[in-house]
Order: sequence, then structure tokens, then C-alpha cells
Amino acid sequence: MPRSTAPRSRPGPRTGARTTKGSRSSRGRTAKNRRRSRSGRGLRVALLVVLVVIGVVTWQAAERRLSAVPFLESVVAGFKPSPPAWPLTGIPADAIADRPALTVKVENSVDARPQTGLGAADMVWEQVVEGGITRFVAVYHSDLPPEVGPVRSIRPMDPAIAAPLGGLLVFSGGVPTYVTAAQDAGLQVLSQDSRADGFHRTSTRTAPHDVYAVPQTLVDQADTAHRASPAAQFDHPAAGERPTAVAAGEPTATLDLTLSGVSHPWWTWSAADGRWLRSEGSTPAVEADGRRIGATNVVVLRVDVVATEARDPAGNPVPETILTGTGRALVASGGHTVEATWSKPGTADRVTLTGADGAPATLAPGTTWVELVPNGTGSVATG
Repeated sequence: MPRSTAPRSRPGPRTGARTTKGSRSSRGRTAKNRRRSRSGRGLRVALLVVLVVIGVVTWQAAERRLSAVPFLESVVAGFKPSPPAWPLTGIPADAIADRPALTVKVENSVDARPQTGLGAADMVWEQVVEGGITRFVAVYHSDLPPEVGPVRSIRPMDPAIAAPLGGLLVFSGGVPTYVTAAQDAGLQVLSQDSRADGFHRTSTRTAPHDVYAVPQTLVDQADTAHRASPAAQFDHPAAGERPTAVAAGEPTATLDLTLSGVSHPWWTWSAADGRWLRSEGSTPAVEADGRRIGATNVVVLRVDVVATEARDPAGNPVPETILTGTGRALVASGGHTVEATWSKPGTADRVTLTGADGAPATLAPGTTWVELVPNGTGSVATG
């Protein structure tokens, strides 16, 4: 018989042994894979939990930041810079003119009234000169009027008034030593007798009451060392605060001052005008155009006045106001007055005002007249 060509089969036991061994290995790998799978799922769950927690915390933080925005906006608004203010008046302005202070000597005799340009001055100082008449030291910065006058001569106390301002000192004539003292105090002097530009004589007045000046022409002559704006001369309250006289002073309707036997300035508070109105004795003080002369603040400084060796043409001794040291003061603002102390260590220092509590006495934003009332012969009364 022919042989069969079918392959032989291997013995069963050997084949079975191989099958059994393969099954054990497969089960081991499967268990290990399940353990690895459970471990991976655990890590993924843990990672997901962490991510969820981070997301929640982040969202809460974002909510807090969003809820704080209005508060932050209000805080930022509170720190917005204040608008600029004119240094001599404290009145806010969109822009401050870059020009020097212009200090002009203005006459105040009967023959000189009514004057021109006083209402435009940021500050006016009144001083006693020979014969008991007074003279003004008018300071211009925020406003330059078309004309100022009558312009008169320099006096020994003028450097102490003008030096803290820097800038220009304008006058018509004067003792050479007074002129030198002004220059030594760091001021640029412009005088009519030295033929500076900007002076003219008017035909409506007789000499020596006829000299007038054009402020802009005078300012244009400032040299490079005298072009800077002045520093503040008095303190003003912060926004939302009241000036010292209003906050701590007494209601006052009138200020009755005696500077000499022939000089009796009278100031009356006008609520309608929001300022103090000036009178020369019982006569309302007006400018040449008829406008009433007034001021937001009136500051009274009690000062010593001494006679110098100089004489005027009539033989009267030229007095000098001592404007360094310290003394009593009265500050009038907003229909109120308050007592204070003034101090000025040196010629170049500004006058500082201190209240009874030791804090700086502040003025209301606006114009200021400073009355230099002699200690011995002058007087101050309020009503």
C-alpha cells in the first residue's frame, strides 16, 4: 500500500505542556496590565482634581480682582495730581505763565489817587513813607494789566519785600544805596531815571505823579537770571480744606487800621463780592476806571518803623520798616479774622504765618494785601 503523505502530529503531552506554560504567562501579563491601568487612572484622576482646584482658586481670585476694580478706581482717582496753581494766589489754572514776578512801587498820596492797575496785582504791600503817607508795593504775576501807576521811588524796606519773589523791581528814582541794596538782594532793577523801556508820562497828572509803566514791556526786559516764576509767598489750604481764619477765627465785618496820623485804611467784608473792600478813611478806594479796590485776604503785620538819616525834599526823615525778625499778625479771610505770628529770618526769606496751634496759617486762594502797621504809632481794630 502506498504511504500516507499527511504530516505526523507531535505527541500530545508535549503539545499540552507548551499550551499550559503559555497560558500562565499571559495571565501574569494581564494582571500586571490591569494594575498599571488602575494606577494610571488614579494619577489621571488626581491630576484632574488638582487642575479643578487650581481653576476654582484662579476664578475666585479673578472675581476678587474684578470686585475690587471700583475701589481701585476710586483710590486712583484720589491720587490724581492737583491742577497747577498760580504761586502768589493759589488759584488753579490750566497753565501757568512762565514769567517773573514784577514788583512795582505805586504812589498813594491824595494827588496820586485814583491809581491804575492795582486791581490786577496778585499781592499789594502797604508801607509808611515820609510825612506819614503810604506807598504800595504791587506784585504782578498771574495778570499783567495794560498800565500801572503812578510809579514812584524805591525805599529801604523794598528789598526785603521783593527779594523772596526774585524777578524785577520797578520804580522811578531813589537813593543810590537803596538801589544797590536791591541789586545785592538778587533783584533786577528797572527804573525810569535809568531810561529803561516801558515808562511814560501822562498829560493828565502833574509831576511827580505822572509816571506810568507798561508791565509787559518791563517783563520783556528780564535777563536770563531773572526770568523764573516766583515761589509761593503764603500758604494756601489743600483742596477741600478751609483757610485758617474761616476754620478757627472770629466772624468779622470790618478792619479799621491806622498806619500813621494821615493814613487810615478801612476794610469791609462784602459777602456779595466774596472779598474785602478797601476805603481810604471814609472814602471808597477805586481805580481810575471806577472799579472798587478789594482783596480776598488782608494780612496785618505789626512791625517796627525807624527813621533813617535820609531826608525827602521837604526835610522829612525817610522811615524804614524792619521786616525781619518776628511779630504779631492778623489774618483776614472769608469774613473772619484770626491772630497769628509772623516771622522772616532774613531779607531773602519769605514771611511765614503761624497760628496759635503752631501750624501754618493758610490764606484763601486769591489776592492778598499786606498792611505793615507800626507797633508804636499804628493800631488795629476789628468790628
